[in-house]
Formats: sequence, structure tokens, C-alpha cells
Amino acid sequence: MTQMGTALRDDVADGAGDVLLAGAQAADELGLSRGEFARAVQLGIVRAGPRTLGAARYARAELDRVRSAAGPPGALREQVETVAGAEAAAEVVGVGPSRFTRLARCGHVIPVGYRINRYRAVVWLYLTAELRSFAAREPAILRGIAPPEDRELMAAKTDLRPRTWRGRHIGLLLRRTADPWERAAVLASVLPEGELREAVPDPAERIVLAALGPPLPYGHPQVPAAAAVATGLLKAGPPDEIHRYRTSLDFALAGARGQSKSTGERGPT
Repeated sequence: MTQMGTALRDDVADGAGDVLLAGAQAADELGLSRGEFARAVQLGIVRAGPRTLGAARYARAELDRVRSAAGPPGALREQVETVAGAEAAAEVVGVGPSRFTRLARCGHVIPVGYRINRYRAVVWLYLTAELRSFAAREPAILRGIAPPEDRELMAAKTDLRPRTWRGRHIGLLLRRTADPWERAAVLASVLPEGELREAVPDPAERIVLAALGPPLPYGHPQVPAAAAVATGLLKAGPPDEIHRYRTSLDFALAGARGQSKSTGERGPT
């Protein structure tokens, strides 16, 4: 899976003669910060090329494609712009923070990322463009009384934000690879350890899945206390969510094992 490259330019030509750039250089060429570039890669706006020593590289032709598709100057940055927290997000959609929090907890808007603040609380990030689109599309839910299903969720103190973020995160990762073992590794990464051992009893397969697993999301904290909070967001929680990922993993592994038997290219046989 892809990782942000170093700041050094990697003037290595691929088989087609195209120049490959490290992540920081690619971000500079697109006029984005490293965080904005990481978001563009996460969303599939920028596609990574071959990896060198584990770090993703980006073809100059891909950067040219992104620039031409983005449109006017600043349009690419608008696609990846985020706001952090309920107060900032509420301002974008034109409601109060408490109403926005209810909408997010009930799954009407889906975070695109997270931060852990100094109090070890999760601060959710939202795409500004998506918030504006939601406000234009759903004016009634912004102003009206909460629907019965929302009231039930709030009465049960349900918070769907971790689950909806995980679903989005895993879906985006799966879109970035067609390799059967890498797809299985993405699905395995979201299962708690005990569930993964039950789903994949073969230790050799678990080693392969761990080696191919996706990197931590950009901005994942390094401080141990904050990292522990963030790491909890990466794992499925409710039983029905775990069951869904286990079922998907079973299907992905069946395909990956079949590929290994027919080609011997990757994974246990």
C-alpha cells in the first residue's frame, strides 16, 4: 500500500520512461501541502506509481493528469480541504455545533479523518466540499425536527462516527488495489486480533496479511497515549460490523488462495 515519500526527488524512470517523484516533491508540484497531498492520495485523486524501498512514487504523467482534471487554480485544494471538529463543520453547513454533532453521530455526514487532541479526545475531520453538498442537498434535515430513527440512536447514546469513518477508510483502501492478497490484508487490518486469528487460523497467512497491511492513516499520532486512542478507531467494534468484515475477508481470501495455487505469485499455497 502507499506511503508518503521523503522530501528527496527520486528521478527514476519507469518502464515507459516517465519520471517518478517522491511524495513531498509531488505535493510541491501540485501546489499542495503534505497533508493535502496525503488526502488527495487517500481519496484516489492522485494515483501512486511503483514503490521504491517501500515508499510510493508518483509519475509525472499522473501529476499532469491531475492538474488538467482539477480545472482552475485552487480547485484541487478545494477538493481536499477539510475542517476539524463540530464547531467548524457546523459553520460550513449553517447550523449549531450540537445539531451538527447529532447529524454526524447518526451517520448523516461521514468523517474523512481524525486527530487526537491534547486531552486525548477524537477530533473528526470533514471534507468541506462534502459538507457544502450535504447542506444543499438536505436542507430539511438541517432545520427540521430529528427523525424518529435519529432520536432512537441518540437515546441509545449511539455514535456512528467511528464506524462510518472505518467504512469509508477501508473502502478507499480497497479501491486503490486490485491485488487479491493486498485486498485481503486491508480487510484483515480492521479486525480485532482475536477475530483475525479465528478468521485466519494459518499463521503463515497471517504473516503475509500483516506484511501487506496498509500503513497508518496520515496524521496518526506518534505519542503513545494519543496513538492508543487512535488505534482503537482502526478496529471494527459492533458484532454486526465485525461479521461484515469477516465475511468480506473470507471471500477475499478465497480469491487470493486461488490465485496463489494457479500462479504461485504471492501468499501461502
